[in-house]
Amino acid sequence: MSYGFARRQPFKLIAAVDAEKAKPCEGFGKLGCNATYRANIGLDPSDRDIAAIDPSEFLSELSRVSPGFVRGSLTALLCCPPCTEFSRAKPANHLADQPGNSLIARCASFVEAFFPEFVVMENARELICGNHPRHYHGFVRRLEKLGYEVRGGVYLLTKYGLPQIRERALIVASRISPARDLDDLWEGWDILPRATTVRHAIGHLAAIPLAAGTAHEAPGFASDLVRRRMEAIPANGGSWSDLAAHPKADELLIDSMKRRIARNDIGSHPDVYGRLCWDRPCVTIKRECSHVGNGRYAHPEQTRLLSVREMALLQGFPDTYLFPSSSLTNRYRHIGDAVPPLISFQLSALVHWMKTGTRPEPTDWILPGCSLRFHDVFKSGTDCTQDTPRHRLAN
Repeated sequence: MSYGFARRQPFKLIAAVDAEKAKPCEGFGKLGCNATYRANIGLDPSDRDIAAIDPSEFLSELSRVSPGFVRGSLTALLCCPPCTEFSRAKPANHLADQPGNSLIARCASFVEAFFPEFVVMENARELICGNHPRHYHGFVRRLEKLGYEVRGGVYLLTKYGLPQIRERALIVASRISPARDLDDLWEGWDILPRATTVRHAIGHLAAIPLAAGTAHEAPGFASDLVRRRMEAIPANGGSWSDLAAHPKADELLIDSMKRRIARNDIGSHPDVYGRLCWDRPCVTIKRECSHVGNGRYAHPEQTRLLSVREMALLQGFPDTYLFPSSSLTNRYRHIGDAVPPLISFQLSALVHWMKTGTRPEPTDWILPGCSLRFHDVFKSGTDCTQDTPRHRLAN
C-alpha cells in the first residue's frame, strides 16, 4: 500500500509499522518484510506489534521526529491489518471470530488519535461480507462519529487492471471532501481484455532462463516424484485431476488424490499442482505461494513454480521492485501478503483527487513498470480495435 503513495508527488511517507510476523508458529520478527520495504521506499519501518502501541504516544513520538506534526496534520493514514483471520482460506474463520480481528478496532483508535484527512484500508473480502462483519461496521461507526464520510465495498481487482482474480475489501474515508472509490476513478474508461491475462503479464519472461540470486528465480522441487507429477500435468491450465487418465496415475497421485477421484469429487482445492492458463487472469495469489502443492502457481508450460519476478508481476508489482530477502520462501510471502502496487497507485490518485478536487487521467494512475500499460486503456464506448493508444488517452 505504501509503495503506491511513495511513487506519487507530493506524498511523503513519514512512518510505518510492521511486526514482521511469518507463520503463526514462528512469531514476530521472522518475515523480513521491513528490509524489502526499506529497499523500495527508503523508510525504515518500526518492527513493533501495532496492538501494543498506544496511538497517542505514537503521535507524540512522531511529533518529536517531525516538528509540526500534530493531530489533524496528516494527509492519509494507510491501515492494512493482517487478513489471515478473516480470509476464507482458513476454514476456522467461518466458525469463530479470531483474536487478530480486533486489529480493525485498533486502526480506528489510530484514526481517532491522528485525525488524518483520509483513511485507506485493505483487507480480505470477508471483512465486509464474512461471518464476523461487526469489526467492519464498528470501524465505520467510529469514523462517522468523527465526521468522516466512508466508502467501503468488495472489489474484483481484475476490473482495474490486475492480471489476477483477486477480490478484496477496500475502504476509503474522507473528512474534507466526498469519499470516492475505484469505480469513480475508472468511470468512462475500460481495459482491453488481453491486458489482464497471464500471457500479457509474464509471457516475455518465458524465454529467459532462471537465475539464482535474482528476482527471476524459483525453488526446485521437493522430490523427484513432485517433479515427475508436474511434468505429467497438461500445459496451459492442467491440474492434478487430469492425471486420473495418465498411464502412471497410480504412481503419480498421492492417496488422498486417488480417493477423491474414486468419489468423483476433487474437493475444495482443485488448483493444487495446477498450471496457469496463458490467456486468462491468474488465480488469487496467497501468502504461501512458494510451492506448487499450495495452489495453481505453476508456469503454464515450463515444469516449475512461477519465479519471484513472475509472481510479482501478476500481483501488480513493477518490474524494478526489489526483493532483497535471503529467504526465497519469505520473498514469495512478501508478494502474497501485499496490496498490489498497481492498485495502491490508483488509490493514491484517488486520495490526491479528493485532496485537490482535480480528477486524474489514466496517465496519472497507471503505475510505470507494471503489466498494465497506457495502451491497454481506452475510452468507454470507443471501438478499441480501431482506436490508437494516442487517441485513447488524448480524447
